[in-house]
Amino acid sequence: MGQTIFVPREADVNEPRVAASPDTVKRFKGLGFDVVVERGAGMRSRIPDEEFETAGATLGSAADAAMADVVLKVRRPAAGELAGYKKGAVVIATMDPYGNEAQVAAMANAGVTALATEFMPRITRAQSMDVLSSQANLAGYRAVIDAAAEYDRALPMMMTAAGTVPAAKVFVMGAGVAGLQAIATARRLGAVVTATDVRAAAAEQVASLGAKFIMTDALKDASGQGGYARELTDDEKTAQAALVAEHIAKQDIVITTALIPGRPAPRLVTAEMVASMRPGSVIVDLAIERGGNVEGAVAGQVVTTANGVKILGHLNVPGRVAASASLLYARNLYAFVETMVDKQSKTFAINFEDELVKATLLTHGGAVVHPNFANAVSAFAPKPSPADPDVVKAAEGTEPGLAVAPKKAPARRKAAETETGSAKEPRRSRKPTAPKTGGEV
Repeated sequence: MGQTIFVPREADVNEPRVAASPDTVKRFKGLGFDVVVERGAGMRSRIPDEEFETAGATLGSAADAAMADVVLKVRRPAAGELAGYKKGAVVIATMDPYGNEAQVAAMANAGVTALATEFMPRITRAQSMDVLSSQANLAGYRAVIDAAAEYDRALPMMMTAAGTVPAAKVFVMGAGVAGLQAIATARRLGAVVTATDVRAAAAEQVASLGAKFIMTDALKDASGQGGYARELTDDEKTAQAALVAEHIAKQDIVITTALIPGRPAPRLVTAEMVASMRPGSVIVDLAIERGGNVEGAVAGQVVTTANGVKILGHLNVPGRVAASASLLYARNLYAFVETMVDKQSKTFAINFEDELVKATLLTHGGAVVHPNFANAVSAFAPKPSPADPDVVKAAEGTEPGLAVAPKKAPARRKAAETETGSAKEPRRSRKPTAPKTGGEV
């Protein structure tokens, strides 16, 4: 195949994870790829350079990105990184596009084919590629460990000759992947666990882990698309808040995990609820990067309230278990890339009609093609001249290392031309059909 995968050291100093492991390097080599790993890329995930080299990777520098056909990252590439990528390169990462339209437009302008791993559809075929689940599992685990570290009492009940230590009461708000792992971890540590969720189907999962499920009678079910919750009505919010307010005052540890894709995190815990908790209680807000579920939580800080309650707003919680998180994330990426490789000829070619690609494809051919963002980023997109040789070259699908996209039907020509800012002159070939669904949404 002769095509190259490049794995950089993450540019964000607060990101210790890496997008490959020695195991996935071996697997990529078996598929026919050349693999270049930037020196030091895995050090903060406890993977020395020597282990990558032993697995068959070549150690390189950031400049090697210029030759890569595929770039594997944890986070969306920054502007400085994009400048070093060749046009037509395939970039696979957690793109975090909501609210970052300018950055999405920058990837389109750089001419890269960007695939957002967090938009992977939650279907049976894609379970091994589900980045959100693999990382949320570890976030839920780490939330309990962080809470236990801040809580100045024992979690399990202890019966000693000197007396009995009561078990801590842990309340988990949101029974998704992170919430269920938090429940399981807290139970293993001996806590008495209760949980709530606006999706009625979560009750059985919570009970199976040995926790008690609580839900207001006024809220029958708020299940949304893709396994996520829909936004509650005002009446539902009021009823659920009343139930939570009464329950939370009796808890020692509260862990919130509620997120709605593409929207700010819902406010679940008010300042009044925090004030009702006992001194020494701990709240962990796992939704802090989307604005937070807890009033008073501060991103990247541990806040102690006037009544002695600690509110943890740690950022990048999976990164706090980087060694484990990187191994799982790397396997997610390998499973995805493997679907794009012909096993017989060992050639890498994106099938733009594949449902996985349709769901995750964010930018391609100089344009934003994901339907959730194509209009939102239009204000940031430059208007290239049709005579620009780079535009013509991308239109002809001649970039090395990238499969030629299937042609659109004639009826879609106008939309395709408008997205790239060249509606006055027909393109000589078309971009792949934009995905109709967004995975999470």
